[in-house]
Amino acid sequence: MKHAHAEILCEYGPFPGVDGVHGVSFDGQRVWFASGDRLNALDPGSGEIVGTLNVAAHAGTAFDGKHLFQIAEAVIRKIDPKTGEVLSTIPAPGNGGDSGLAWAEGTLWVGQHRGRKIHQVDPETGAVLRTIESNRFVTGVTWIDGELWHGTWEGDESDLRRLDPRTGKILERLEMPHGVGVSGLEADGGDQFFCGGGNSGKLRTVRRPR
Repeated sequence: MKHAHAEILCEYGPFPGVDGVHGVSFDGQRVWFASGDRLNALDPGSGEIVGTLNVAAHAGTAFDGKHLFQIAEAVIRKIDPKTGEVLSTIPAPGNGGDSGLAWAEGTLWVGQHRGRKIHQVDPETGAVLRTIESNRFVTGVTWIDGELWHGTWEGDESDLRRLDPRTGKILERLEMPHGVGVSGLEADGGDQFFCGGGNSGKLRTVRRPR
């Protein structure tokens, strides 16, 4: 297993009226992050919030190229990012203990926080297609270039880890500085990750190793 210290490239926030940053996603231009009672769209160039949607946003956020998906309590909602309209709802596999959310291979990947699991879920029905075990609390989840990564956060220790999606074996770890937690996680499609900072109210970028 590769092990390295995470290189934090940038910090955004804290933001007015945002008590915590939960789920994080990226639509190619804007970073969407969940902050409890709303979804916020951040311009990563300026660091400014350029839009909000008034929807319940308690945990993971994902984007499928057209729609946002958002965990709210024990359900996952499919949302029109232009209007905030909820288009459909499916049950979340962790029954309210859900954390990260990602879109890959035409399906949703849902972290189960204290259950230390990642579930692959049918986005139409909510049926669990398969489950990957982790040995740490699971926070954010993301896929990039065929790699599955998830965040962990227990006590004051947090890291990003790459798993073998077939076996769950840890292939790589990026250790965050002591006291710096990762809630949501999303790759930007290139050489960095966007990381939610939980109750710090911050969003950070971390260099993705090559």
